[in-house]
Amino acid sequence: MNNNKGSLVCVGPGMTLGAHISQRCRHHIESADVVFTSCHPIMEDWIATMNPDVRSLQGMYGENKDRRITYQEMHEAIMAEIRAGKRVVGAFYGHPGVFAKVPHQAIAQARKEGFNAHMEPGISAEDCLYADMGIDPGTYGCQHFEASQYMFYNHIINPYSYVILWQIALAGDLSISKRVSSAAERQVLVDMLLEHYTPEHKVGLYECPSLITDAVRMDWIELKDLATAELNPVTTMVIPPGKKLLKNEQIVAQLAAINQI
Repeated sequence: MNNNKGSLVCVGPGMTLGAHISQRCRHHIESADVVFTSCHPIMEDWIATMNPDVRSLQGMYGENKDRRITYQEMHEAIMAEIRAGKRVVGAFYGHPGVFAKVPHQAIAQARKEGFNAHMEPGISAEDCLYADMGIDPGTYGCQHFEASQYMFYNHIINPYSYVILWQIALAGDLSISKRVSSAAERQVLVDMLLEHYTPEHKVGLYECPSLITDAVRMDWIELKDLATAELNPVTTMVIPPGKKLLKNEQIVAQLAAINQI
C-alpha cells in the first residue's frame, strides 16, 4: 500500500435531489478533503453545501469536444489530488458505476498506485425506471445496451424480453462529441430494430426527474417514429417484448425426467 494518505471514494447521490442520497454517501462527502462532482447543476449546488471544497467537473465538457478527452481530463484532476495526499470523493449522478467511465477508471488507477479506493452504490436511472414504469426484469428477462454500442457491434436482440437502450439521443454518433445525434443517424437504429419488431410496436421514452416536484417522462410512441421524436441526453428507451415467450419443451421434458428418477 502506498504510504501516501491519499484515497478515493466514488459515491452516487441518486437521481432525484435530496430524495435518494444515502447516509454513507453524505458522510463521505462531508468528510472529504476534496469533492469532485459530475451531476445536475442543482444537485452540484446542493452538494456544495456539504463540504467547503467542492469542484464541478462539468466545465470540462465542450461543444463538439470528444468526450474521451473530457473523461481523461476528469481522471487526471482526480488523480492529482489523490497523489497529493487528499481524501478525495467523486460524486457522480445516480449510481457512480452506471454509465460513468471516470469513476471506474480512477478507482482502478488509484488501486494500481497503492491507494485505498472504492465505490459506494447509489440509486440509478435503471432503479427509477423499474419503479416508475412498473417493470419487473424477472418477468420476461431484460437486456440493456448503450444505443450506439448496440449499433456498432454485433449484439443480438432478444425480442422475447424487455430491451432497454440507454443514451438513445446519441444513437449512431461516431464522433463521440455530439449532444444529440441526427434523425438520419437514429433512423439507422430504427431500421435495425425493424428486423425484430413491427413499425407500430410501442416503445417508451423515459426520463427520471432531477427534482421531486418534476414529473416523470413516460411517452409511448411507435417505433417507426423514433428517429424524429423529441429526445434529450438523459432519455432512455424501453422496448417491451415483441413476441410471447416460447417454452423449451425439450429441456422441460429432460428436467421432468430427472425429477422422476
